[in-house]
Amino acid sequence: MADAGANDGGVKGEGEAKGEHLNIKVKDQNGNEVFFRMRQGAPLKKLMSTYCQRQGVAESQMVFLYDGTRITPDMTPASLDMEEGDEVDAMIHQTGGR
Repeated sequence: MADAGANDGGVKGEGEAKGEHLNIKVKDQNGNEVFFRMRQGAPLKKLMSTYCQRQGVAESQMVFLYDGTRITPDMTPASLDMEEGDEVDAMIHQTGGR
């Protein structure tokens, strides 16, 4: 199981008010989980790019979903009304087929 730890993936600032940070879980198709600690106002691009880098996958190959909604890089946890411990699904974007 790929577990980055609660404090490894997020963006941290000094002197910020308590409650501005969230722990967010990113779960892939195989059930592996990676935890990120982020500010509520930070763009989710940071989470997305860090996750892809750790997994060795190009960002263009991944799709991130929260409650069935596709996440765009400019969205923030606050704009999606995310709460502590919420889960983001990471899927490999598949194209083609017959």
